[in-house]
Amino acid sequence: MKPSRRPVWFILSTVLLCTLLGGIYGHRVEATTNGGDDSDVKASDNAFALVFDTVQKNYAEPVDPDKAIFGPDGATTLGAIPGMLRTLDPHSNFFDTTAFARMRDDQEGKYYGVGMRIQTYPGKMGKLTTVVIEPMAGSPAIRAGLRPGDVVVKVDDKPTEGLDGDKVAAMLKGPKGTVVKVTVTREGSAEPLDFVITRDEITGLSIGGAFMIRPGIGYIRLTKFNETTSDELSDALRRLGTRNLKGLILDLRGNPGGLLNEAVGVSDHFLEKNQLIVYHFGRNNPEKRYYAQHGDYGNEYPMVVLINHNTASAAEIVTGALQDHDRALVMGEPSFGKGLVQTVYQLSERTGLALTTAHYYTPSGRLIQRNYENVSLYDYYYGSENTPAPHTDVRLTDGGREVYGGGGITPDVRVDEAKPNSIQGKLLGSYCPDFLQCGAFFEYGKSYLGVHKTVPRDFVPGDDVLKDFQQFLSKHDLPLTDTEVSQNSQFIKDHIQDVLVGMVYGDDEARQMEFGVEQDPLVRKAIDSLPKAQDLLTHVKKYIASGAGAGSVH
Repeated sequence: MKPSRRPVWFILSTVLLCTLLGGIYGHRVEATTNGGDDSDVKASDNAFALVFDTVQKNYAEPVDPDKAIFGPDGATTLGAIPGMLRTLDPHSNFFDTTAFARMRDDQEGKYYGVGMRIQTYPGKMGKLTTVVIEPMAGSPAIRAGLRPGDVVVKVDDKPTEGLDGDKVAAMLKGPKGTVVKVTVTREGSAEPLDFVITRDEITGLSIGGAFMIRPGIGYIRLTKFNETTSDELSDALRRLGTRNLKGLILDLRGNPGGLLNEAVGVSDHFLEKNQLIVYHFGRNNPEKRYYAQHGDYGNEYPMVVLINHNTASAAEIVTGALQDHDRALVMGEPSFGKGLVQTVYQLSERTGLALTTAHYYTPSGRLIQRNYENVSLYDYYYGSENTPAPHTDVRLTDGGREVYGGGGITPDVRVDEAKPNSIQGKLLGSYCPDFLQCGAFFEYGKSYLGVHKTVPRDFVPGDDVLKDFQQFLSKHDLPLTDTEVSQNSQFIKDHIQDVLVGMVYGDDEARQMEFGVEQDPLVRKAIDSLPKAQDLLTHVKKYIASGAGAGSVH
């Protein structure tokens, strides 16, 4: 998959947040405590109370109890409770009021507002500035004409400078049918632009693309698992026409997970009725198994599932179930390895606790969770990408193939994503001068549209655009030689095309363009591998009918 034009700092923070939230249990419960008299717990309580009392009485400045215990609202600084949870595992987490509200919006997959992703960064004099990262497909924001790169300066005539993203987002949200005025500055426009937008329900946040990539071959990209994912998938399959499908590519690359129930619902679309999807158990959680309730109604078209290192949690549950039942061929890189069940305990009206209460296992009995003992939090999230899990836990699929547990999902066909060279890395944002807050292509897109205002849907950059891009970089202290441009010309043209079409018509439009998906090397390889996926379906039926597979999956 072509690297995203999203700013690197935005991607890292989003991946971390989403992975923390990934794979949580499909409901909330009220916090409860064990009424037993445990002397060790009482001793620890007394020690904590003594330390806190000493700090509160003698610290050089007044101590805010909420900040000391819970941590500053919306900040990364750890209070006593988050610090304690961090010692347990990488995924148990305390949600303050800001994070808890964000989690609920993300889980529900719908809210009322204008429908755009925003990000704040330090602007003039160090004050926070709010930038539009992406108006969502079909949203009021994109219909009104807002574009990535627009700087939000006012909401209903109230200045946004200095406000963090959560506060600006709260100003943009509101009851369905109400009106909000958004004032932005845009490169190429001498005066601020006013957009009067009617708020609406924002839904459909988990399908990143669903279309026929070739005659008879469907492509669906799932970006997360929230409360609408299974229903969105039903609609997508209905539009594609499952009875006429000759093959399906299910793209789960970069999917950080989400709700367990939705992972079960997605798997249910492709498996036979009553097939096991996943099970979990823990110290105080008896084993619970989840089966396909409806099944695929005999729609056994071949499938290829695409994964990478950032495929996690609920996405791994789906991948593992389809692989264990030989329903799909899995291609790409080994997945993240997040198989801890988080139950969300609502501590108060606006705060919550996601606590690990069990472990996930695939139908064949594979543990999904990767080892996190004696590993720093940074290395756990970002440092193990090239460290394959040891194949010590060997299981069998329904068709008798060996699969491995204890370190995420190992693909049937490993295909490592191409790494950008040094020049491409600079342009994508792994290195950016201060002016390139969002990467070279994003900034050039704003500049280009500031002059040309728009591009056609079938826009294809020519050599003149390539030369203009080179001159743009030189003006901003990121010069490229003619040789460097020539050696990376197609890469540069593809990304300029991606950015400009996405800015004007929305990212979904860009993703569905031929350059956005069908030219993806892994997608092309997946299409070519559909006959191999068909062989899996044929083989597993013969294998089970022969009696050889009896008891191989439990």
